[in-house]
Formats: sequence, C-alpha cells, structure tokens
Amino acid sequence: MDGREGPLKASLRFRLSLWISTAILVGAAVAGVYSYIAATDDAHRNQDTQLRQVGYLISRLDAAPTSPMARERVGDVDFDARLVVRFIAAPGGPLPRTERPPNFSPSLPDGLQTVTIGTETWRVFVRTNAKGVRVAVAQQTAVRDAAARSSALRTVMPILFLGVVLVLMAALLVRTMFLPLQRLAAQLGARREHDLGELDRAELPSEVWPFVTEINKLIARTVRALTLQRRFIADAAHELRSPMTAMSLQAERLAASEMPGEARARLEALSAGLSRTRILLDQLLALARTQESGDKQLTRVPLKKAIQECLEDLVPLAEAKAIDLGMVGDADPLVAGRPMDIRILVKNLVDNAIRYTPQGGRVDISVADSEDGVILDIDDTGAGIPAHERDRVFDPFYRVLGSGEIGSGLGLAITLSIANQIGAAISLMEKPDGTQGLRARVVFPVC
Repeated sequence: MDGREGPLKASLRFRLSLWISTAILVGAAVAGVYSYIAATDDAHRNQDTQLRQVGYLISRLDAAPTSPMARERVGDVDFDARLVVRFIAAPGGPLPRTERPPNFSPSLPDGLQTVTIGTETWRVFVRTNAKGVRVAVAQQTAVRDAAARSSALRTVMPILFLGVVLVLMAALLVRTMFLPLQRLAAQLGARREHDLGELDRAELPSEVWPFVTEINKLIARTVRALTLQRRFIADAAHELRSPMTAMSLQAERLAASEMPGEARARLEALSAGLSRTRILLDQLLALARTQESGDKQLTRVPLKKAIQECLEDLVPLAEAKAIDLGMVGDADPLVAGRPMDIRILVKNLVDNAIRYTPQGGRVDISVADSEDGVILDIDDTGAGIPAHERDRVFDPFYRVLGSGEIGSGLGLAITLSIANQIGAAISLMEKPDGTQGLRARVVFPVC
C-alpha cells in the first residue's frame, strides 16, 4: 500500500483533482444543507398558510353545526393534507364534544400554535368569527415534517447530482489537460539513446515552457560534452595509429634479422601486443564514427550488398583457417540504417564468428523476412559462449577468458551501439539444430 500511496501523493494531477473535487463536494454539501433547511422552512410556512386559509374559510359560517353528524362532515375536510377541523366551545356556551379525537381545549387562544394531545403533537390554527364561532384547523406535526422533508429532498437531489457530475467533469478535465505532458513522456520514452534533439513545447501548457526550455539547454550541454568526448577519442586513436604503425613496421624488420631464440620469443610477444593495440585503436575509431553518425537520417540499405562487401574483406581471414564461409539463400531485403553502420555491424559479427571458429570449421550467413522484420542469422561451429556470459560480452572491453584470440573487447559493444541506433535487436543463442556452435541473430525493424 505504501508503494501505491507514494506516487499518488506526489502526483500533481491527483492532488489537483482531489482539491477541486473536495471544493465541489464541500460547496455542494453547504448548498445542500442550506437548501434543505430553506425548503423545510418554506414547506412549514406553506402548511401554516394552508391552515389559516382553511380556518378563514370555515369561520365564515354564521353558526357552528349543531348535530354531531354535521360537525363530523365538516371535520372530514382534508384537502389531501390530512387536515382535521374541530369546533370548540365559545365563551358564551359549550358545544358538545365530537365523538372522534382529537379534542382541542376551549382555552386555546386564537392563532397558530403547537399543542400535544396524548402522544400526538399537532399544529393548530384557532379562529373566532364575529358571531363567536370558534374553529380549530389542525395537522399532525409528523405528517407536516414528512411532507416538508420530502419537498426538501426533491430540492436537494439536483444539487447532489450536480456535485457528483461536477466532480467527474473536473477529473476528466484535469486528465485532459495533462495529456500533453503524458504524450511528451511517451515521446521521450520512445526516443533512441542517441536521439538528443530538442523538445517541442508548442502543444504544451505555457506553465511548463520554462521546464522544457531548461531541459533543452541541458540536452544541448550534454550534446556538446558528448561531442567533445567522441572527438577526443577519435583524435587520440588517430594520433596513436601513426606511431603504432611505425612500431609494427620496425618489429617486422627486426623479425627478419637473426637473433637468439629468447629474443625472438620476446619479439613475438611484442608483436602480438602491438597487434592488439592496433586493433583496439581501429575499434575506438569505429566506435567514434558510429557515435557521430547516430544523429544522421536513416536510409534504406540493401542488406545483401552490405554482406557481400564484408565477405570480400573477411575471405582471406577465413581461408587462412580453412573455414567454409558463405551466404545461404537469395533473399535481398532492405533494412533501415546507415550504409557504413550496417557494414560495421555485419563485419563485426562475421569477424567474431571466423575468429572463434576452429580450423576447418564453418560459418553460414542467412537472411529471411518475417512479420517482426528482417532476420540476419550468423551460425558458426566454434566453442560457443556460456549462457551466463552472453549478455556480458556486449559490455565494452569484456572478453571471454580462454579464447586465445587477439581482440579488444569492443567489437560486440560497437555492434550493440549500432543496433540500438537503428532500432534493431541483437541476441546470441544456441544453434537450432543442436550442433556445436553459436548463432548471432539480428532482427531489423520493418522499414
């Protein structure tokens, strides 16, 4: 429960809806109470007016009916309000009391009053005409209160209904007003990691514009910092290539000379280190290029052509290890990306497959269309990668121990970076036929 209450308390939309709803409900409650009391008082005044009107009407009689039956007929006057009429004794002489209750005391003064007879309470209007005829028109207070409450509730119900409707409308309006912010959040969530364009504030409320402006400034500062960082890496790698090339040439010349066995072993170790360093510099330059191209527009790239260009560069490496390298199928789909990035992605995956496939092995490249997009599979017959390390090999500078191959640990990191930029998904898995080896799969989005 605490996990749910936290976001709700921090939600501006929730607090705004809560305060507006509370104000509406409190206003509706106050208006309802006032209307109920006012409607009840009006109903009681109308009932008193009815008593007076009936009393004035009956008091016009010149004399009170003398027979009990006649008095009962007069007393049965109801007017749909349960009124009773009783003639009470005049000061000049008593009248016979009626056979049916209620019987009102002759001592009641003229006018409106509330009296209790037995267990019942009555509202009574007493009037004496010019000839001394006294008439009492009465109504039970319970009946009066019930009628007044019914009338008051009919008055209050529209107010309560309107309060509920206003609360729902307020919640709906607040939600509608916050939709632009939700759309902005969705757009930010859908952005790729290299999309650092400015946010558009045109459809946002003006109150949010200062925040969007500051976010855009922060994005601009981030872009400048990343640009400087990429430029530094590229410049450093470029500057180091020349001396490394010179050192490699010197090592090759030195290897052609005669030297003791121990010196030659150390020279071979030095040459291997220089080779690793040159590969690292090349990968750093490739990483800088792919990061700089992240802001460029994607185009439709023929995947088969990119694969063929990569094979031309890698065939010598495969022939050196007697590896059967080839492409399976004739599919030639188009994928969304940048030509250089697609070539780097394919080349890194095929290069890894060749390097980690033993002498006389096999590397197959296949392309297929599916509902999810274009699928590129690269199968090898190498030792494979343990399942628990397949995600980690995409981390920069991480290498599986015991492979014996020279590398920098940046190839798959660059491949993953390119895949993220173009919206592709890359994964490593077992080969479906159950044989030894590894399958690298890239799923390109539909373009």
